[in-house]
Amino acid sequence: MRKSYYAAHVYMIVGVISGLFHREFTKIKDFHGDTQLALMHTHLLALGMLVFLIVLALDKAFGLSGSKLFTAFFWFYNIGIALSTTMMGVHGILTVLGRDEDHIAEVVPLTAGLGHILLTVGLVLLFILLGKRVNEHVKPAATTNDPAPETAGAA
Repeated sequence: MRKSYYAAHVYMIVGVISGLFHREFTKIKDFHGDTQLALMHTHLLALGMLVFLIVLALDKAFGLSGSKLFTAFFWFYNIGIALSTTMMGVHGILTVLGRDEDHIAEVVPLTAGLGHILLTVGLVLLFILLGKRVNEHVKPAATTNDPAPETAGAA
């Protein structure tokens, strides 16, 4: 559970700092257009902090963190966020510095795409693990051999 808490905390700090960086960097460069730097802030807070706070609650309820699947989810998901948001930052900085889409190396969107693939793999692993834990917590239905409960007015 601590890993999820620390991950959420780190994403909160990095998300807030990225928002500050976006605001100050575009102000210094007198940039008034759209840039992916604005998206970095929300991606880090939503995909990082909020998701790990939700995972923390799910871990408390279903005991997810003791599993190898959880460890795989944790690393795939975190590496995916790191790649995706780093490439958003690189793309955004290049945009603010005056590079248009034709002059941004193809490796930037390709690496961001790899990050999204890793995020997806992480989420699939999380849902597989969560599905297993939910099934373990479902109580078996009463069998037909069990006697029916007596009603209050029966003689």
